[in-house]
Amino acid sequence: MGESELRQQLLAIARAMNSQGLNQGTSGNVSVRNGAGFLITPSALPYDRCAPADLVWVDWAGQPRGSRKPSSEWRMHRDIYCRYSRAGAVLHAHSLYCTTLACLERPIPAFHYMVAMAGGDSIRCAPYATFGTQDLSDGVIQALADRSAALLAHHGMICFAADLDRVLALAVEVETLARIYLQALQVAEPPVLPEAEMVEVLRRFKEYKA
Repeated sequence: MGESELRQQLLAIARAMNSQGLNQGTSGNVSVRNGAGFLITPSALPYDRCAPADLVWVDWAGQPRGSRKPSSEWRMHRDIYCRYSRAGAVLHAHSLYCTTLACLERPIPAFHYMVAMAGGDSIRCAPYATFGTQDLSDGVIQALADRSAALLAHHGMICFAADLDRVLALAVEVETLARIYLQALQVAEPPVLPEAEMVEVLRRFKEYKA
């Protein structure tokens, strides 16, 4: 896919984040790998006023091309791409249920087998750090070890996938799990699935993706 098509698709996914309730206003950001860098949504520009040309290309050194400023969270995106070759797109959102859990500094355990969609038997919560900082990015990379999604304490959620369509689908799945988990907590602490069962689920998921 050429850069022009990538820009159009990236903007469509950014707008879908809001229309599907994952994001509000200009919070959150989404990016896609592109050559020797990545395209990311711009800083402080509502997606409904954004054009494909407003999306910002950033190289691996963090240098943007053009007059627009990239999202203040570009470091998280850059570091995920540099750490995980399988990452083709990254999505960060302040979705309501994930953010509620993140404000409680509470990870999502294996209360439901679909937690394995994020690559493990839990969805971890990265420690709090100021937005846009290298400390935040370092914490995210640690929380994503052997995973493809994480919560960010007192902040929101982040995930990555092979492409833009898949990263949006994963974000929706993680937000759904966060909602169900919070609803279950209103009744009682839900039991978690045994480690052996989650190993089997993860094995089946890998076969399904293959």
